[in-house]
Amino acid sequence: VHRVPLRKMKSLRQRLQEQGLLESYLEQHPYNLAAKYFPGIAVEPLENYMDDEYFGTISIGTPPQEFTVVFDTGSSNLWVPSVFCSSPACRNHNRFNPAESSTFLSTNDTLFIAYGTGSMTGVLGYDTVNVAGINVRNQIFGLAETEPGDFFYYTPFDGILGLAFPSIASSGATPVFDNMMMENLVDRHLFSVYLSRDSQGGSFVLFGAIDPYYTTKGISWIPLSAETYWQISMESVSFNGAAVACSRGCQAIVDTGTTLLAVPIRAFRTLMRLLGASSSGEISCEAVSNLPSLIFHIHGKEFPVPPRAYVLRSNGFCTLGFQGMDVPTEEGELWILGDVFIREYYIIFDRANNKVGLSRLP
Repeated sequence: VHRVPLRKMKSLRQRLQEQGLLESYLEQHPYNLAAKYFPGIAVEPLENYMDDEYFGTISIGTPPQEFTVVFDTGSSNLWVPSVFCSSPACRNHNRFNPAESSTFLSTNDTLFIAYGTGSMTGVLGYDTVNVAGINVRNQIFGLAETEPGDFFYYTPFDGILGLAFPSIASSGATPVFDNMMMENLVDRHLFSVYLSRDSQGGSFVLFGAIDPYYTTKGISWIPLSAETYWQISMESVSFNGAAVACSRGCQAIVDTGTTLLAVPIRAFRTLMRLLGASSSGEISCEAVSNLPSLIFHIHGKEFPVPPRAYVLRSNGFCTLGFQGMDVPTEEGELWILGDVFIREYYIIFDRANNKVGLSRLP
């Protein structure tokens, strides 16, 4: 069984908050979550990871060099810092040294990925990548040479392993899971994700299989509306029996690399008002028990997200796990179903049939 255990760690927001640096950091690093989803532009705005808590370990090279990565269904590239990088953000993270790997192959190809808070540049190389005991030989990946600014300095992960489709990969790089499929390294052309709630352990990404322990309530299969991100169509979003957003249908991306629920600005303001939150999302912790579940209507079925999932508690304060975001798409408004949604469901990402499977967790 090819299972990568995910560690649940303190988020970047919590780490900065504990050091009294959060307010000044946010002033210095304005960002636009929507940048990640503009079509045709290779961007991965890592500010999404300010609240992210789930990281796994992979290795690259022979002998293996270990890295902590975010398994991101909202991007397609694999990259890690390299010894060629002298940025402060690289120096306090694990760095790949190609001279110490007997299986590394260099290229003259460069990689540039723009972020809302800066950018990373690097070169592309090939080497053996080990994920959950699967050796993917000659996997193309990025070796970061610059990581400007101090954003990456604070992040608790080294790099990113993208699990979206090849069509959005920067520099035409073949994603890791595509190579797993092409080399017949997985029994089935799918992977699945379980993210634990609160301080519970046991989170994982499972390659090539579905764990029946997490599907006792059945699986609802939803066809993709685009083979770029893991994008699906939604009919509406409601609570207390009334549609409150997406009333004419909209698009949604199931994205493990986004912690919150990213909501179109108009819907965001409506939800803030109806749920009694401030404009910044703060809400009385005493009021949480009276809040309704948010119901996502997808492919003819209802997928509830209860208040225990969409209200975030930290240091005695309660905030709604929503973030306003507007992305122009041909299909209309776009929602990002991040970890707030994913924690309620065991999610199967099926490349063989281009579908997403949702199984409600107890």
